[in-house]
Parts: sequence; structure tokens; C-alpha cells
Amino acid sequence: MQLKIYNSLTAEKEIFKPILEGNIGMYVCGPTVYSNVHLGNVRTFLSFDFIYRTLMHLGYKVRYVRNITDAGHLTDDGNVDNDRFVKQTRLEKLEPMEIVQKYTVDFHKVLDMFNLLPPNIEPTATGHIVEQIELTQKLIERGFAYESNGSVYFDVLEYNKRGLNYGELSKRNIEELFANTRDLDGQGEKKNPQDFALWKKASPAHIMRWNSPWGEGFPGWHLECTAMSTKYLGEKFDIHGGGMDLKFPHHECEIAQGKACNDVAPVNYWMHANMLTMNSQRMSKSTGNYILPMQLVSGENDFFEKPFHPSIVRFCFLQAHYRSVLDISNDAMIASEKGFIRLMEAVKVLNSVMPDDSKESGFNLKEWKEKAYDALTDDFNSPILIAHLFEAVKFIFALNDGKETISTEDLADLKSTLHAFIFDVLGLQPIEENNNEKLDQTLQVLIELRNQARKSKNFELSDQIRDKLLAEGIELKDGRDGTTYVLN
Repeated sequence: MQLKIYNSLTAEKEIFKPILEGNIGMYVCGPTVYSNVHLGNVRTFLSFDFIYRTLMHLGYKVRYVRNITDAGHLTDDGNVDNDRFVKQTRLEKLEPMEIVQKYTVDFHKVLDMFNLLPPNIEPTATGHIVEQIELTQKLIERGFAYESNGSVYFDVLEYNKRGLNYGELSKRNIEELFANTRDLDGQGEKKNPQDFALWKKASPAHIMRWNSPWGEGFPGWHLECTAMSTKYLGEKFDIHGGGMDLKFPHHECEIAQGKACNDVAPVNYWMHANMLTMNSQRMSKSTGNYILPMQLVSGENDFFEKPFHPSIVRFCFLQAHYRSVLDISNDAMIASEKGFIRLMEAVKVLNSVMPDDSKESGFNLKEWKEKAYDALTDDFNSPILIAHLFEAVKFIFALNDGKETISTEDLADLKSTLHAFIFDVLGLQPIEENNNEKLDQTLQVLIELRNQARKSKNFELSDQIRDKLLAEGIELKDGRDGTTYVLN
């Protein structure tokens, strides 16, 4: 098996070659913890959780670093009053680190709910101020940065003059970047409009501030990831991931900082997860087309007819490739719920299947496994993997109905492989048994009512119960030992 990864830098799928055989260094840009994590963020982190799980399943030892941005996040490089943490402290009348703690706890709670594995290292921007100051000093010494009125900026024009290419990741032309720059507050401090802040001078009202060689201030947004990825993964590492919205300027700036500091491209493979839409529209608070993860799970919203278990949400998300736009809607969630229930029912059924070594297995397990692994290693193609899982599901129900056979060896292999794909790689979790017990109890009542109707020769009511259940994806099967049901 050869793992292929789509590299945003080259815009091509490439055969993955780790820097150190069998080992992978992976950095993913984490949340800015000034508000509740939104569903689009969850989609990005869930995508990289699936990628992380896949890499480990394929046998790699992965050091996964995902940062927490808890300082210095400006909406632009200009107006210090646009610092998101400062704004939120004013709104909630809390100290900045109270805001940080509140929303970091929320972030972890939400990701735990969707069964995301924690990273190996989760560093914070405020915990690495010293490293960011040292990087800024190095960039000044090397002529790639300059101090202006207590702030320090990266000199984009100087970077390009030295034969480097600011814009290589986002495929932007430097002259066009200069021409299209907005007139932002603080631009008078810059040599060039596209220069970005490495360190910002703190205004008298700015609460989050640290001492530096240039006076009291705070780090620019882009520098923290270079400081932390370099510290924990080295000057050059394998994979850097994040949302599509971070490609420019954040990741573009990281490349420039890395090359300017260390004379080497910091990352071999850049990976970007695409956006999440709802009802075919961009999710936005301003338009009202917006929902928090907890609201989707609790059902406390105006968009979905019922609550959805976190595993069903996770299953829905993984049915789209991480590089594709994912649109969620009530219909999509209902369909995902039915698919998830059928998948879990197949796992349960497989545990009760009896092998038959007198006949050849009716399922080419070797070929099926190859197709499933081809999907996994083809840029982490979760929807194709899931499609192959349902090929196995179809076979499992045929086994249960006595229409197919399987050998003892193949049954053990199918069980272990299916378990690995569903629970270890996709990270799905069964819905708690008490929910299934309630469903079973309810269906047993309906089956009993139908049996009574049949005994009374009320075939109209009997057929009505059967047909209505079938319409909801529940098929009743009458046999010598009574009536059973299958979730379709």
C-alpha cells in the first residue's frame, strides 16, 4: 500500500514519504478560544482526527501537535481594538484568561462528545511568548523584519527580493496582493501594505501584554504556530493541517517565517479541510443560518426535527471527503441516522453468525479489504471506505438470512477488520444500549399488537402496522419461531 496525500502546496496528490521512516510529525492549527467552538471548526478537527487515526492504523508512529490560540488574535494586522479576546472580555466582563479557560473547556467538551482523540501535545500561544520573541529577534537579525513604533513587522517585499515566494501556497501574485490591500489602521507603521505583524505594541487599554525588547506588547497571530511547530516537530516536519480559510494569510505567513528563519521549507505536505454549509448556505451568525454543535445534539434548534447522537453527526461528516464542501440538512441527518443504525446492526448480527466450513465463502474478503485500504490510502477517502463497508453490511445480512455462507477463518477476519474500520479508524461509537432497548421494547409491543390483529383476522390493521414500520426502515419478518425485525 502506498499512501497518497493531496498537497495544497503543489495542488497534486503525492506519494507520502515521511522524513523519518515509520514516524510522522503532524501539526494542526487549533481553535482561537474566545467563543464557543462552531460546527465548521468541529468538521475540520474531526477530519484531522480521522487522518490521525488512519495514519496510526497504517502503522505510523505519529506526534500530533494541535495548538490553542489564547492571545494576540487580531481580525487584521491593524487596529489593536479588534483583538478578539479584548472584545470578548468587554462583552462578558471577564478577565482575558477567564475567557480563555471558559472556551478551552467548551472546546474539549465538544471534541470529547464527538470522540476525537486528544493530540500528543496541545501547546498554547501564551505559554510560548519567549519562543516567539526569540523568533522575532532572529528575523530582525536576518533582515526579514523591522521594528516600527514598538511593533515588529515581517518585510514581505524583502522576502521576495531574496528569491523567495510569498504567495506560493495560495497561488497569489505579490503585485496583486499589494494592489488589492485595504487601507488598515496602523499601515503607516509598515514599509509595505502586505507586511504582517510579528509583535504588536499594546495600547494603554490592552490587557494582554508582555515585556519585549521593543516594549510592552503581544505576539501577532501567525508567529505562534511557527514557534510551536518548530519547538515540538523541528524546523522541517511532515504534515501541516487546518481549515481552508487558513491557507491565506495564516499558512502563507508560516511558510515565509519558516524559510526566513531556517532557510528551509517548514512543511512537506500541506493539508486543508473544506468548509461546512447548512441547507446549502454558508453558516453565519449574521444571517441566522447558524447552529452550535451542542444544539444539533440536543435538538434545541429550529433547523432539525430531532436531536442527533454525536456518533450519527460524526458518521454524517465522514460521508464527505475532507477536501469537499459538506452540506448538512435535516434530510441528510435523517439519512445518516438510518445508515448508522444499519451499520451498527450489522456489527451486532455478525457476532451471532455461524460459520460453515463445508462451503466456500460467498464473499471475496481479500478483494474487499484491498478496496477498503485503497480508499484509506487514496488521500483518506472516507466516503469510499464507507461505501465499501456497506458492501460488507449487505453480505452480513445475507448471511443472517441463510442466503450466503462464510468460513471460520474469513468470519474472524471480517469481524476484526470491520471492527478496526468502524471503531478505530472512523472513530464511531455504538449508541448506548438503553436507547436500543427502548426501541426494541417499543417494537415488541407493536409486533404483539400486530399478532393480536392477525389472530382476530383484522388484516387491515396488521398490514398497516407492517407497512408503516417498513416506511420508517423497519422490516418485520415472520418465521416459524415468531416475528423478528431488521433495521434497513
